[in-house]
Amino acid sequence: MRILHTMIRVSDLEATKRFYTEALGMKVLREKEYAEGKFTNCFIGYGDEAEHAVLELTYNWGKSDYTLGDAFGHVAIGTRDIRGACDRVRALGYRVTREPGPMKHGSTVIAFVEDPNGYKIELIERG
Repeated sequence: MRILHTMIRVSDLEATKRFYTEALGMKVLREKEYAEGKFTNCFIGYGDEAEHAVLELTYNWGKSDYTLGDAFGHVAIGTRDIRGACDRVRALGYRVTREPGPMKHGSTVIAFVEDPNGYKIELIERG
């Protein structure tokens, strides 16, 4: 078994796709509208779904507001250049909510950014 995808509901599909593709370097892998259900699914990620876990962005037509809740934590993404990634996020007008630095009680360098829907994305520096 392996994780296939994580689904998050989004209020603006185009703005969300721009964030994940432009700021975080993902690619749109596939997208489909479901007219009868009045929703669109868009799968994004860093590689083919056959080998990589991806994000499923679900846009429910006409729904523009969600309560994120307090049970969801974040999506984590590894990067070799955490400072460059944060600079790119900031330059594109998105929020860096925690600047790069060692995690509490550890030495791993992390940062947090926020997507247009308010979801937290943890960036973890990898060697």
